[in-house]
Amino acid sequence: MERESAWKGYDEETLDKVDALASRYIDFISENKTERECVRTSIKLAEAAGYVPLAQAMAEGRALKPGDKVWADARGKALMLVQLGREPLAAGANILGAHVDSPRLDVKQNPLFEANELAFLDTHYYGGIKHYQWVTVPLALHGVVAKKDGSVVDVVVGEDAGDPVFCVTDLLIHLAQAQMGKKASEAVEGEALDILVGNRPLVVSGEPGEGGDGADNVADADAPKEAVKAFVLDVLKERLGMEEEDFLSAEIEMVPAGRARELGLDRSMVVGYGQDDRVCAYTSLEAQLAVANDVLQKSSVCILVDKEEIGSVGATGMTSRFFENTYAEVMALAGETGPRALARGLAACRMLSSDVSAGFDPAYASVFEAKNSAFLGHGLVFNKYTGARGKSGSNDARAEYVAHVRRVMDEAHVAFQTAELGRVDAGGGGTIAYIPAEYGMDVIDSGVAVLSMHAPWEVTSKADIYEARRGYEAFLRA
Repeated sequence: MERESAWKGYDEETLDKVDALASRYIDFISENKTERECVRTSIKLAEAAGYVPLAQAMAEGRALKPGDKVWADARGKALMLVQLGREPLAAGANILGAHVDSPRLDVKQNPLFEANELAFLDTHYYGGIKHYQWVTVPLALHGVVAKKDGSVVDVVVGEDAGDPVFCVTDLLIHLAQAQMGKKASEAVEGEALDILVGNRPLVVSGEPGEGGDGADNVADADAPKEAVKAFVLDVLKERLGMEEEDFLSAEIEMVPAGRARELGLDRSMVVGYGQDDRVCAYTSLEAQLAVANDVLQKSSVCILVDKEEIGSVGATGMTSRFFENTYAEVMALAGETGPRALARGLAACRMLSSDVSAGFDPAYASVFEAKNSAFLGHGLVFNKYTGARGKSGSNDARAEYVAHVRRVMDEAHVAFQTAELGRVDAGGGGTIAYIPAEYGMDVIDSGVAVLSMHAPWEVTSKADIYEARRGYEAFLRA
């Protein structure tokens, strides 16, 4: 069962829509490189579409009715949008679920050190990465610094044209004989992913090199022993009002610097950081907002969560009670109460776990099984199951639900394809799908095919982004 490239069916009007969506998407992933930034921007877009804070509706004791729209966030790192339909929430909802965290280098709590007159920030990598891909790549610093006085400072350095950038150094090829003989997984160790941030020493009055003569040219007894580190700390204090101890309560992520770009002479693709899984998060968000002015039969939900890359754990991951509690609160404001009503409602939901799929790469064809692979440009990808080895860790959607999804996509003329994650026993991976499935609801993985997944720069097709956006909206309207 071969499916043709979606590009073949586009007229000039559709091509303009494809490019317009890609342009908005490029802006989104270029300007939002952390989960906090994604959630903050998504809330602004939702409020512009008429969403109000769930907390406000609860405080006012507002009775929610069909067509009403509310949002709730979890610690600023996860977000849930709910638009009420004509049917009660106890009859279920159509849900789009994606994650907004991406692989990166996280700065440790006690990170700053000096070695041989170079200053570094120590890191702990986040998610599944190939260590060697992150050396010599220009990096930007994104995050927050929480002060003891309760204030929180947003930090972004390395994105503006006039900003400095940072990098992890690499060993020159002339001395890399031993390194080149190692396995790829050992060539660059995790503890070696230190970020180079400075080389200039702090010079105090009277230190040699300051000029003058006699006693004025003698080193000041107060000169710092780690002068380069001291200079970096001076910069941090001047620019961010940050002391060294503030690293203890900071969340700083080192991510590839610079904007996402169009890729290819034909401008048919997008290359950029964090497309796993922001390509699905953004298209899910757009689909949810596209139905904002309609009163749908079933309620529509879009949930964007954190921590998927490390197991969906914590208060902002899918395994938290955030989704369930928010659904319950919305039900209560809609006049539906009781644990049994909640249980029935969750079990009756249908969900697309909006996550990326591995795109077939002819350079590495040996790890794919072509007739069950996703190809760039062939549309939205459905993975009935993911997992590893014998489908371990997979949700594995039931056949009846797959048939429902097929019908929805065909009726909306959405280009789609089916795939699995590479050849059997070649590797594997998972998504959030199995977690909401524990409520008894139907869930299937669906998303965009990606080349170079989890690399600092990933590749997607504009056609697939467009078809994902269309398919997600069709699902919400089903």
